[in-house]
Amino acid sequence: MTTTVTPLKPLPTGPAKRTWGSVGPLGVGVAGLWLSIIVLLPLAAITSEAFDDGWSGFWTAVTDENAIDTLKVTVLVSLVVALINVVMGTLIAWVLVRDEFPGKRFVNSLIDLPFALPTIVASLVLLSLYGPNSPIDIELNATRPALVIALAFVTLPFVVRQVQPVLIEIDKEVEEAAASLGATNWVIWWKIIFPALAPAVLSGAGLAFTRAIGEFGSVVLIGGNIPGDTQVASQYIQQQIEIDSPVDASAISVVLLLIAFVVLLVLRVVGRRTSKREEQSR
Repeated sequence: MTTTVTPLKPLPTGPAKRTWGSVGPLGVGVAGLWLSIIVLLPLAAITSEAFDDGWSGFWTAVTDENAIDTLKVTVLVSLVVALINVVMGTLIAWVLVRDEFPGKRFVNSLIDLPFALPTIVASLVLLSLYGPNSPIDIELNATRPALVIALAFVTLPFVVRQVQPVLIEIDKEVEEAAASLGATNWVIWWKIIFPALAPAVLSGAGLAFTRAIGEFGSVVLIGGNIPGDTQVASQYIQQQIEIDSPVDASAISVVLLLIAFVVLLVLRVVGRRTSKREEQSR
């Protein structure tokens, strides 16, 4: 019996074909144009307006006593909100991924409500709950705790939605192996689970912080807008526009943009290094 061997076809030597899903120069150009129209041009416009009076005018605007007080309040409250989100957001994500309970799907859907609800509605609801006629006899309006509650409400989903997918992907066999070797729950959490979650937690915290420093609608009613106490940067910007000081408003806007950019950049770098360190340790 004769066996016929089919010769293999030679591999193509020409230029590699583009894989499916690549967009090519046209797609890159369209994406770049859209990004420029939606993001880059507005940022350039507001930066240009902030320096209409030159560097001295910009510096005078951002070093004004009221502006500094407003920025301090905004950054401080946003940091507190970000820390609260780190703890509570991680806990909620853990419960949604690892536990089963009645109404779990409803709770999971409820997490995204702050994204869909107009923030001014959130401020109105919080004012009716914690305002002068509070049904639970807790009056917090025009206080910093009210700012924290309002901003925590609108930033709730960020850490939860960042941490959830990572928790789902974590291999439980590693945790079980550690437990079989005598590791306590705290050791398992700190040595195995948290290092894997750290990049997602940092990313969610950064998003929550940057959303909080620019938030307006959720604090406009319950915050009180008291200069030096509960006035946040977005309310200060509105105030400057109302008194016909667009340069001052633009200057504070640029400061907020810089703060947000630096925070996101630092957290991205730290998160990337943490991920690489976690991969190398495996």
